[in-house]
Amino acid sequence: MKIAVLVEGATEKAFKPILEDFLRQRLQQKMPKLKFILYNGRIPKEEKLRRIVDNLLTGKDACGAVIALTDVYTGTKDFVDAADAKAKMTDWVGNNPKFYPHAAQYDFEAWLLPYWSTIQKLAQHNKSAPSSLPEKVNHNNPPSYRIQEIFEIGKCNRSYSKIRDAATILRKNNLMDAINLCDELKGFLNTILSLCESDLIP
Repeated sequence: MKIAVLVEGATEKAFKPILEDFLRQRLQQKMPKLKFILYNGRIPKEEKLRRIVDNLLTGKDACGAVIALTDVYTGTKDFVDAADAKAKMTDWVGNNPKFYPHAAQYDFEAWLLPYWSTIQKLAQHNKSAPSSLPEKVNHNNPPSYRIQEIFEIGKCNRSYSKIRDAATILRKNNLMDAINLCDELKGFLNTILSLCESDLIP
């Protein structure tokens, strides 16, 4: 099965090989072909999103499903939370049964927060982790800003790199640790597992 995954950019690109390794262990011969489509900023919305989804689901090289993975925090006020983002994307696309909207609340870096000890080591700073659950770290100071801050005050003498550092953080850890703390991440993975007719993550 081929699944198109619409994503926003650099961090999600770094996530792809980690995601594929995780799925391969669970799916083996049922492993789908994941076609990540990057938008370098934010996923299109409204009529443009509907056209993209329709095009991916039709034609000679059609995908069996399209998943959209957006941040709730996009630099705009389009979305209140993950539920609102998913509802709006569904409405824009037209309730297509082969379209599966998902959202990282509030941005993709929420799914890196469970690995704060790794972030501390890379940043070379002992700043404490945000006190709330990863997906509760919000619009006012989203997860990506928290990670950027510890890098910029740390002894590593550089800022956070979405591609390099996200990939390193994910490679050094067990994805299940984030899945168990992040319902939106679990939902995204369970959509893929469901499409491949595999057992879901409880």
